[in-house]
Amino acid sequence: MPAMMKAAIFVEPGRIEIDDKPIPDIGPNDALIRVTTTTICGTDVHILKGEYPVAQGLTIGHEPVGVIEKLGANVQGYQEGQRVIAGAICPSFTSYACQDGCSAQDGGHHRHGYKPMGGWRFGNTIDGAQAEYLLVPDAQANLSPVPDGLTDEQVLMCPDIMSTGFAGAESAQIKIGDIVAVFAQGPIGLCATAGARLRGAGMIIAVDGVDERLAMAKTLGADVTLDFRKVDVVSEILKLTGGRGVDASIEALGLQSTFESALRVLKPGGTLSSLGVYSENLTIPLDAFSAGLGDHKIITSLCPGGKERMRRLMQIIAAGRLDLGPMVTHRYALDDIVQAYELFSHQRDGVLKVAIQTA
Repeated sequence: MPAMMKAAIFVEPGRIEIDDKPIPDIGPNDALIRVTTTTICGTDVHILKGEYPVAQGLTIGHEPVGVIEKLGANVQGYQEGQRVIAGAICPSFTSYACQDGCSAQDGGHHRHGYKPMGGWRFGNTIDGAQAEYLLVPDAQANLSPVPDGLTDEQVLMCPDIMSTGFAGAESAQIKIGDIVAVFAQGPIGLCATAGARLRGAGMIIAVDGVDERLAMAKTLGADVTLDFRKVDVVSEILKLTGGRGVDASIEALGLQSTFESALRVLKPGGTLSSLGVYSENLTIPLDAFSAGLGDHKIITSLCPGGKERMRRLMQIIAAGRLDLGPMVTHRYALDDIVQAYELFSHQRDGVLKVAIQTA
C-alpha cells in the first residue's frame, strides 16, 4: 500500500472535502514538499461554486509554504529540509509563451486552441497545495528558499495574491506621482494598493464597502478610502482629480459594476489594469469607452511565477518594505478546512485570509 496523506479535494459544485490520497511519487525534475502552511484563494471559491471547472477528485489550492521532503535526481542547488515556497503559477520556462516573456501563460495548444492560464497548474490541472504533501513540477525553476527569520505567515501571500496584486500595479505602468484608483480591497486589491504605493503613486484611492478592508487599505498605502455604500464613487473620484480622471485604475473583483466604474474614472490615455476573475460576459459601455477613441489601455494580468519572482517578493518582506502578516485574520487546521471554506466564501467575521496549518 502506498503511503497516504490528507488532502482537500473537489467532489462536486458546492463540495470540497478532506479525503485520503497517496503521497505523490516524483519524477527527476520534480520535488516533494511537506506543506506547513497554505491558504484559500477567491479562485478556490469559484471552483467550489462550480464557476471554474476542474476535475472531480482534484486536490485544490495553489499557495504553498513548506519544507523540501524529497528532490528529483535532476534538481540541483536545494536540499531536503530546506524551507521553500513555490508560486501559484509554476512555469516550465520551455513553452513559447514563457520564452516570449510571459511566464504566467506557460501553457500550450490543446484541441480547442490555446489554453490561457496554462502556467496555473496547482489545483487546476494537477493536484494542489491544500494537502499534507505537494508535488512541485519543474522544481529547479519554481522552488524559492524562504529567507532566514521570516515566518510562514509572512511569506504566505507571495505565491499568489502579492504577486497578482503587484502585477496589477506593474501592468498599470504606474509612474511616480500618478493618481491611482483601486476597486475592491479584498486580499488582491489590498496587495494592488501596496504595489501602487511601492511604484511611487502620488495618490491612491481605495474603494470598498467593508470598513475593516478600508482600514487595512489605509495601513497599506491608500491616501483616500471611498465606501461605495455611502458615496457615488465615480463622481467622487472625478471630483478628487479636478475632473481629470485617474492615471490608472485597478479592478480587483471581477464584476461588471467595478469594471465599468474603473473605466469611467480613467483620464484620456489612462490604463485600466484588470485583475478580477470574471464569471460572466463583460459589456463595455460606449460612453465610458469614448466609442473607442479615448486612447485607453485595458490590460489583464495573471500572477507571474517562478523562483526569481518569488525571491523578489520575499525580498520586499525581508527588507521591511511591506508587512502582509496582518492580512491573516483566521487560522484553521487542515482537518477543519471545510469550515474555513464556509467562513471565507461567505466573507464572515471580517475575514481577509485564512492560514491553513498542516503541521
